[in-house]
Amino acid sequence: MTVKAVSFVAKSGTGKTTLLEKVITRLKERGYRVGVVKHDAHRFDIDHPGKDNYRLTAAGADTMLISSPEKLAMIKKHAAAPSIEELLSTYFTDVDIVLIEGFKKSPMPNIELHRKERSATLLCRGEEFDPTLVAVASDERLELDVPVLDLNDPLQVADFIEKSFLK
Repeated sequence: MTVKAVSFVAKSGTGKTTLLEKVITRLKERGYRVGVVKHDAHRFDIDHPGKDNYRLTAAGADTMLISSPEKLAMIKKHAAAPSIEELLSTYFTDVDIVLIEGFKKSPMPNIELHRKERSATLLCRGEEFDPTLVAVASDERLELDVPVLDLNDPLQVADFIEKSFLK
């Protein structure tokens, strides 16, 4: 089974998370099951000192899963970051679409977010031509070879995702 996914890419501070929150809400209202992967180029911790799960991973557990009636979280140590394809095929076979924040170097289709006050240039149509670019969500008019969506209209972005990936 191929997992349907689209990556939202942009320079830091452009509003990826804010737009994703709103797009997720719109897709959920339409009955879709939505997964999200956020790429973090830095180190992060969800297990904090003093908590049982921290103590178990500190003791040497390579994989630690905590489960409750509502949700689960897994902490899995690895020598190298898994590819986005591996993450999708391992963890997201039960959703209709995965929205990815980041992973701009992956082969996934990209929607680039562009805010004119943040940058005058695009990542995917600037010095490099990224063939995975499927749309740009911008707060200014742009003439491009892909659809230009309104960055401030999450309904339009959700409509594009539904039409392009879910129909």
